[in-house]
Amino acid sequence: MSKQPVRNNLVVELHIPDFDAAKKFYGALGFEVVLEHTPTVNKPGYLVMKLTTELGETMINFYGGNELVYNQSYFTNFPRDTKRGYATSITIPVPSAAEFYAKITPTLANHILQPVMDKDDGDMKWQDFRLEDPSGFYLRFTDLVDWGQ
Repeated sequence: MSKQPVRNNLVVELHIPDFDAAKKFYGALGFEVVLEHTPTVNKPGYLVMKLTTELGETMINFYGGNELVYNQSYFTNFPRDTKRGYATSITIPVPSAAEFYAKITPTLANHILQPVMDKDDGDMKWQDFRLEDPSGFYLRFTDLVDWGQ
């Protein structure tokens, strides 16, 4: 049996200290837990969450879930209070940014950085909005735009 090619096999892995905050926030966005290895005192955990829409599946992986996330070899080079998502933007296409925004606003209003807005680059028009997750990751939810995918 041969494997079917995938359109995008990028795995985004966010290193965070608190899985409960991630599950609450991303759960309010419609993501569901598909895998969870609970962290222990001696070992970081792993969490995978998935959002399913008519556009397909969006998966985000999380590493850590406890204080051990600060001991990861690369991230020990930065102060602990560095915002986890500094200089990172994660774009998630949804069927309708305006409808998605209306759905999540009552629960996540305090995470909104930019309300839903009309965008126009001359060739395309779309809507998007921006949020910050509990660990400081910058999220953009947008109507599907043709980026060549």
